[in-house]
Amino acid sequence: MPKILIAYYSLYGHIHTLARAVAEGATAAGADVTVKQVRETLPDDVIAKMGATDAKKAFADVPFADPKELPQYDAIVIGVPTRYGAVGTQMQTFLDATGGSWAAGELIGKLGSGFTSTGSQHGGQETTLQSLYTFFYAHGMAVCGVPYSTKELMTMGEITGGGPLGAGTIAGADGSRRPSENELAIARAQGRHVATLAAKLAK
Repeated sequence: MPKILIAYYSLYGHIHTLARAVAEGATAAGADVTVKQVRETLPDDVIAKMGATDAKKAFADVPFADPKELPQYDAIVIGVPTRYGAVGTQMQTFLDATGGSWAAGELIGKLGSGFTSTGSQHGGQETTLQSLYTFFYAHGMAVCGVPYSTKELMTMGEITGGGPLGAGTIAGADGSRRPSENELAIARAQGRHVATLAAKLAK
């Protein structure tokens, strides 16, 4: 049974919802899944001005991840919204704190994967995941996304996030759009795929 950590940063709840779907898929595939969030770097008054206070209360009980715990897992799945086509500061701060693991080679041979959220249909989902995956490469990890055997990747009848690099959702300019069932199905498929590959790597 592979051990998988899903570590995410969410502001308005979109990434939190995707994280739960990824966890469902990985758990269904037999993995031991832990879901944690990374710490906020914005002060409370800024969060309030952004209208995110209530959204963040919805997952306030989710424990915080510690960069030092990453070596305990066979696979690490990172969820982060895009910031101008790249990884946001909150998650980057978390990743930047893994220098000790990098120096000791503690993540070499483990599996990495990611999922994201954008405000628009072409808001940088692939570039965000590509920028995230450089973290995994630097640690000597294997990287996986979502295979095209996932039929929801080929959905053409509706606007949908997600692609072969990883699951994704489109939040809308005001954040009002919630993850669709098609997007959640891709996230569950990603969780299953990560669990399957992690089990093979852990042998």
